[in-house]
Amino acid sequence: MRLRSRLIKASVAASLALSAWFARRPAFNAVTAALMRAMAALAVRTRGIRPARDAAGLGAQWQRAFPSAKQVPITRIENGTVYAEIHTPCPLRGTGDVHACYRMMEFDRAVAARAGGQFVVLRSQAEPGRVFCEVALRRAGAPVTDLVPAHARGALPARSPASPPPPASR
Repeated sequence: MRLRSRLIKASVAASLALSAWFARRPAFNAVTAALMRAMAALAVRTRGIRPARDAAGLGAQWQRAFPSAKQVPITRIENGTVYAEIHTPCPLRGTGDVHACYRMMEFDRAVAARAGGQFVVLRSQAEPGRVFCEVALRRAGAPVTDLVPAHARGALPARSPASPPPPASR
């Protein structure tokens, strides 16, 4: 693996770990939102994210915010909705903390908004047993009531990383 590729991978992992730490602590909600929006603003500026003309363009603009489109493949475009996956390993994977996931995805919502869209996490890596996220994007202003977000369904009861584990059953 080339040095540049390793550095990108390490910096993404570090930024996700820091973001997850803040996102799992409700007292830091404002900090998490500000951090994710700042990271999105940086991606928008450095990657040249622009308003999209259609659904395909919306998906392509969202993908541009990431180091590799292979990590965020678009799986299909159907009835004005872009469906995609996020394969980048997330520190929330398997925690059940879909609300922290929602807070971290402020990055994606901000990028999608810059491209003229809306972003919804349908299935989250935070849900037990999931190894990638399933997401949907639609043009801004289009109804999204048929897209049920992962955080609205919930997952296993999430515990704060600072709280002790539940007692073992006998």
